[in-house]
Amino acid sequence: MKKISLFFLFSILVMLSQAQELIEKEIATQIDEVIVFMDGAQINRQKTIEMSAGTNLLKFKGLSPFIDAKSIQLKADGDLNVLALNFQKNYLNEEKKSEQIKTLDQKLKSLDDKIRIEKTHLSILKEEFDFLKDNRAIGGKNDQLTVANLKETAAFYADKMSSIKFKEIERNETLQLLEKQRNDLQKQITTLTSDSNFPSGEIWVKVEAAKAHQAFFNLNYIVENAGWFPSYDVRAKSIDQPLEIAYKANVHQDTKEDWTNVKISFSSSNPKSGGIAPELIPYYLNYGSFPPQYAKKFNTVSGRVVDQNNQAIAGASILIQGSSIGTISDLDGNYSIAVPTNGGNLVCSFIGMKTSERSIDNPYINFRLDSEIIYLEEVATAANFRYEKSAVARGSEMQSIEMITPITSDRVSAMPPPSTQVENQTGFAFQLEKPYSLKSDNKTQVVVMQEMKLPADFQYFCIPKIDPDAFLTASITNWEKLNLMEAEANVFFEDTYIGKSLLDVRDAGDTLKISLGRDKNVQVKREMQKDFSSKQFIGNKKEESRAWTIQIKNNKKQAINLILLDQIPVPTLEEIELSIQKLSGAKYNKANGELKWELQLAPLETKTMEVKYTLKYPKDRTLIFN
Repeated sequence: MKKISLFFLFSILVMLSQAQELIEKEIATQIDEVIVFMDGAQINRQKTIEMSAGTNLLKFKGLSPFIDAKSIQLKADGDLNVLALNFQKNYLNEEKKSEQIKTLDQKLKSLDDKIRIEKTHLSILKEEFDFLKDNRAIGGKNDQLTVANLKETAAFYADKMSSIKFKEIERNETLQLLEKQRNDLQKQITTLTSDSNFPSGEIWVKVEAAKAHQAFFNLNYIVENAGWFPSYDVRAKSIDQPLEIAYKANVHQDTKEDWTNVKISFSSSNPKSGGIAPELIPYYLNYGSFPPQYAKKFNTVSGRVVDQNNQAIAGASILIQGSSIGTISDLDGNYSIAVPTNGGNLVCSFIGMKTSERSIDNPYINFRLDSEIIYLEEVATAANFRYEKSAVARGSEMQSIEMITPITSDRVSAMPPPSTQVENQTGFAFQLEKPYSLKSDNKTQVVVMQEMKLPADFQYFCIPKIDPDAFLTASITNWEKLNLMEAEANVFFEDTYIGKSLLDVRDAGDTLKISLGRDKNVQVKREMQKDFSSKQFIGNKKEESRAWTIQIKNNKKQAINLILLDQIPVPTLEEIELSIQKLSGAKYNKANGELKWELQLAPLETKTMEVKYTLKYPKDRTLIFN
């Protein structure tokens, strides 16, 4: 009886140990889809895994170290229980890298020793050659020099010097080879050490399976150090042809994981932005209180980005806070960015550097970025769920990340790949069909998402009193359907690059106006008519007259529409009397003195507008006007 009890107890212990056995599986996956947000990206991976009966520990390895642990979502189709989900960082690869770096350092030291030896040999050869040169005197003052002695000495020096020079050539060739090997070795070390602070990321999932079977897993999460911002190419080949707009994405990523041949999409959403609406804080007025102060805004801000050693930083990201307007610093660290009327602060960031934020209170803003100390501590999260046919796990706090329809992209090409716009309640996305690759090097690549030909109303605008040039604008209706975002635009008119403009859609209204710059083929000249402009005294009054002619000439081969603006003074005192003699059909606004002509000019047509007025006021007073 005692033997039976012991056997029964042993059997129970064996069963319990088998039940508690943890089956570990290392899972290698490929990135299937990437949704690039304005700041950050969502990575999607899919894998069918052979599950064993019991508790399985699935280790999804080789991931980015910049995963937001709270954003992890896992969906599994099968008879499973997800017991726990953890994100952590693997430093073993870094240890392997350290061993590789040590080995390479030893090779580098060996090469340095060989280089030092070769340089020493060359130095000895030089000393030997210089010694021979300095001791070429043959015989003393009283010694008789024979031809035989001269030949013997010359042969000796020629032989020795030739030998030294040939040895120098051999040593120099050896030295060049060693230095090339050293440079190649140094590049290997630099490549390894450049990423030495970043381990690989891993997601561990503890799953209980009732039986052995195949289960399909869908894993997605948010990573940092990736993003995009829009820009445009706006082309007007002629004022009688549609406006051409190339909608571009400027994308970059440094997630420490290459995106190879995957579906990449661009979303206007930002998962990091808060979802709580702002509140208006009352402004309480009291004696001595100050009204709100508003910083002066500028149309363009430029500057330079450097590190703590004042070395230029190329590829730094400069963004207008609260908008999608952005740019990248060039190889010399210089940047220039267009600023909207109500733009926020300027934010400058670069991988491995502390982000810097500056208020836009100057047209020239330089950034000095300091190195950021990165602590690679482990981040762990866990969640427990149970479903009969499917299991879904998310990171801690169950933060909901809205899924946006996947989209893809391609590099810049003459013709952009096919694209589809996907819209939801919080944003929109551009879905391109061709797979795309993007290395983790933080280099910005430009992708043409969409090209459009839009009907536009072209209108010239000129205020010759301020600027004699005519400015061309294109007006687009029903632009809301295009899902345009505020961004910088490269403007081309009649196949000529005009410059940069700002496509600001936030206050566009029903009609979006795009400035196409100056057109020198429309000439406007404003001149004073001196024969009519005069000053005279009548009793106790002084009377002054002014006359202006405005000549407009259309040198283009197409008819144009032109809005012409001018003004006349607006008296603010009853003792100042204004008398208008001629306005040439202008619409006159008495409140502000504005004169407006809406003109149509045929090809090569010239029109002349005249403005004449007289001011009468007390002769002991002085008015300054034109």
